[in-house]
Amino acid sequence: MISNLVFKNTVLFSVLLMVSCGASQEKKAIRDKVEDILPKNVKFEIQTGAQNTNTYLPLLKDKKVGIVTNQTGVLSNAKVNHTSDPKNTTISRETVHLVDYLLEQKINVQKIYAPEHGFRGTADAGELIKDGKDTQTGLPIISLYGNNKKPKPEQLVGIDMMVFDLQDVGARFYTYISSLHYIMEACAENNIPLLVLDRPNPNGGIVDGPLLEKEYTSFVGMHPIPLLHGMTIGEYAQMINGEKWLKNGIQCQLTVIPCLNYNREMPYSLPVKPSPNLPNDQAINLYASLCLFEGTNVSVGRGTEKQFQIYGSPFLPKSDFSFTPVPNFGAKEPMHKDQLCYGEDLTKIEKVTRLELKWLIKAYQTTADQSKFFNDFFTKLAGTKKLQQQIMAGTSEADIRASWQKDLEAFKAMRKPYLLY
Repeated sequence: MISNLVFKNTVLFSVLLMVSCGASQEKKAIRDKVEDILPKNVKFEIQTGAQNTNTYLPLLKDKKVGIVTNQTGVLSNAKVNHTSDPKNTTISRETVHLVDYLLEQKINVQKIYAPEHGFRGTADAGELIKDGKDTQTGLPIISLYGNNKKPKPEQLVGIDMMVFDLQDVGARFYTYISSLHYIMEACAENNIPLLVLDRPNPNGGIVDGPLLEKEYTSFVGMHPIPLLHGMTIGEYAQMINGEKWLKNGIQCQLTVIPCLNYNREMPYSLPVKPSPNLPNDQAINLYASLCLFEGTNVSVGRGTEKQFQIYGSPFLPKSDFSFTPVPNFGAKEPMHKDQLCYGEDLTKIEKVTRLELKWLIKAYQTTADQSKFFNDFFTKLAGTKKLQQQIMAGTSEADIRASWQKDLEAFKAMRKPYLLY
């Protein structure tokens, strides 16, 4: 079991403590000096908010704590394994779940609040999650999905402080940020302070796509932000508060525990799958672009081992690439189950740096019956009717992108005061 901070008693951890809180010349000199003696493969790793324990543990002492989290709420750190020969020094990883860590630190955790996919992250997208009890800790679990997206007052009785720790992927329709909205609202209404333990956005350098229009507000899009918003979940929480987007303009007593050694242009590989159908970095990078297919009759690979890295349907032209969806972990009833689907394999393409529309446009233009391509969910995902109308009208991708630019520039100006990195 990990005790206190995972880097304890290692040279790397000592240096991180000294240099992470500021950028003074003295601290830089210390860091540079120690970097000279560290093995070449030892890097100053990004520290998530959950790992920034010195900042938040004192705030939780003697409090009755509720935690909004799932399988992504882990402290995962590199550990330097020293040997007699410095050249043989190696790096390994140690991981502990936030709930287990806080209990170990004698924090009085009362309840776990679980979003879509559940506390252990095993449920299908959209699957009903019931309240229950965590078998490992015995703590009660309150489901925040289905008809209970926002905790009721009676579910918050006895909570002095709420902690929120979920790994987002930077897309407006990824529902963890919708759960954040409802948690903030419930905390504000019940006078409960909220700590958000920040985590890097793996698509943090991308701001792209149409802005959500108010009339298309839903659980897969709650606020007027682009499809790819380029913010961490902590920054987004500050925006929700600052823009007074909670019901009746109320504001939450919010504290964001920041990441250390991080900027939004850094690559970040998630230590844990954020949800069952985002199995790796490639899927997370392509998620926003391919998720728009969820509003069509095209599969994004649910029911295969390449979710959100391939697309296809029985209605697209025959090609060299095909797949057949079957029930599996995370997809009990996948679209086009047991049917041969033709499309494209994107598992080996270079990382995308924007919202890609070319696959969606190509699929629409080559499908067998265009009148059956889109379904009602597409508008909710896009946050506007315009994108579907543009694709159906044959508008070029360049012209579609141009139609977003004014809104994107206004959004970037609005978000600027809320950025932490």
